[in-house]
Amino acid sequence: MKQAEFINAVMPFKDKLYRLAKRLLVSREEAEDATQEVLMRLWTKQKDMERIKSVEAFAMTMTKNFCLDRLKSRQAGNLKLVHSNYSDESTSLQKQLEAKDSVNWVEQIMEDLPEQQKMVLQLRDVEEYDFEEICELLDMKPTAARVTLSRARKVVREKLIEKHSYGIG
Repeated sequence: MKQAEFINAVMPFKDKLYRLAKRLLVSREEAEDATQEVLMRLWTKQKDMERIKSVEAFAMTMTKNFCLDRLKSRQAGNLKLVHSNYSDESTSLQKQLEAKDSVNWVEQIMEDLPEQQKMVLQLRDVEEYDFEEICELLDMKPTAARVTLSRARKVVREKLIEKHSYGIG
């Protein structure tokens, strides 16, 4: 694979790699480092990439594994989920604050989810992958992925309802 072909194959989804890394790691810097590392690994494997059915799925799996390895080794220190995709300047300041508060609560709730639920929720609801891609990335059966997503959404929904019903605990 030539340099231009590699760039054309990888660059369209590099932001997804970054968002997945950012979801799993502490900070923007950690996510940038992880994304850079994965891109470098892809560069060194570019000869093998012609045999890979989905370069994007392969890269997402590499990113997930790299980040989980980092988390397991505790090199990252304090770990936190991050979501910064929300921004809409046309809404009022009050609505923006409420939306940001809700996103923060979802982040906190997601931090407590089991790793697999966290990953399925991230890939499906944030990255908007379809179930076939999620199953391939996480090596899951479709039924298991759907059940995992359902359970994760249920926990998030119940905790948000609890927070809004009873106030900050």
